[in-house]
Amino acid sequence: MSGFKSDFLRTLSERGFIHQVSDESGLDDLLAKETVTAYIGYDPTASSLHVGHLMQIMMLHWFQETGHRPISLMGGGTGMVGDPSFKEEARQLMTIETIENNIASIKRVFANYLNYGEGPKGALMINNAEWLRSLNYLEFLRDVGKHFSVNRMLSFDSVKTRLDREQSLSFLEFNYMILQAYDFVELSQRYGCRLQMGGSDQWGNIVNGIDLGHRMGTPQLYALTAPLLTTSSGAKMGKSASGAVWLNADLLPVYDFWQYWRNTEDADVIKFMKLFTKLPMAEIERMSKLAGSEINEVKKILATEVTTMLHGRAAAEEAAETARKTFEEGALAENLPSVDVAKSELDAGIGLLALLVKAGFAASNGEARRHVQGGAIRINDKAVSDERMTIGSRDVTADGVIKVSMGKKKHVLVRPA
Repeated sequence: MSGFKSDFLRTLSERGFIHQVSDESGLDDLLAKETVTAYIGYDPTASSLHVGHLMQIMMLHWFQETGHRPISLMGGGTGMVGDPSFKEEARQLMTIETIENNIASIKRVFANYLNYGEGPKGALMINNAEWLRSLNYLEFLRDVGKHFSVNRMLSFDSVKTRLDREQSLSFLEFNYMILQAYDFVELSQRYGCRLQMGGSDQWGNIVNGIDLGHRMGTPQLYALTAPLLTTSSGAKMGKSASGAVWLNADLLPVYDFWQYWRNTEDADVIKFMKLFTKLPMAEIERMSKLAGSEINEVKKILATEVTTMLHGRAAAEEAAETARKTFEEGALAENLPSVDVAKSELDAGIGLLALLVKAGFAASNGEARRHVQGGAIRINDKAVSDERMTIGSRDVTADGVIKVSMGKKKHVLVRPA
């Protein structure tokens, strides 16, 4: 492979995580000789992270697994501004209450990947609101702002793409990269943090932090980014036909999460095995030689292993068993996702298109109509083609549910409530 001396960079390299490193040999030497602290920041733009964040979470996981201390930084301060990097328009500003509620919800995921606690390798959960919300504006401009060149900031791709769009880049958003750079300096001074990691879209922001640290007297800081991941067909990770693939189980049932990975494109299976599971490379290499129908078995292993890391082995195996009963035995599995519909609404009859939206198969009636016209919808395993049909209490089966299916792999049980 790459000949890295440190376990961390060697692991990341062979699994496909590395896109750019600011000083490869310098970072490798540092990681090989001492316990290093590194961080990745997460702005609380929603009450859950999604699959698109999972690659960075796995980087922190491997950082700790190879003997170092990870920091998961919550953006209680930066979340009030919003990162403009490669965004087509400004984010909606959130209240402090919303930000705090989102952080509390997001935190639940990290304990499945990192060990928090005392000791040189114990992971830390830190909120940048600790130092950002109390900043004195004039002092910050004099002490920190003087180190930034506007000319240089305007040269970053993440900024230039917004300057070329109709939606202007606000002064508020323009300050984001200064705040993120300052985070790196604060974490270096408070916790001895030497490395910031993130997606490749964060490269400019991270390098800004390294430069600011140099000007403000920190030890040498380092940057490491992972490639932005898309599927082989070009789809963005973290999105599915029915919306975001959330990591919190209250927003996405475990079965749906498992099924998302089970539906991985053939060309992506081994790549995702390396990135999102802890399976040994030798085992992944063995599976890479399988072909034909055996690929489907590998997809099930991928789905179960990824789900195990997030939701636990028992929940992952339950999801796998639900899928087996549904697809291989044709049985009605109790653990399929379900949605409650008022009994009075079913008695009156609910339109098929409205039901598909309620079940999460479509975001609008128009999208639902296209699914019906495409022959993808079944009610109680019978194909339906009339978009104007209504579904009612008469369709409730002996099991007390209405089974709504889209394609071969998506099923929801409608339960009278």
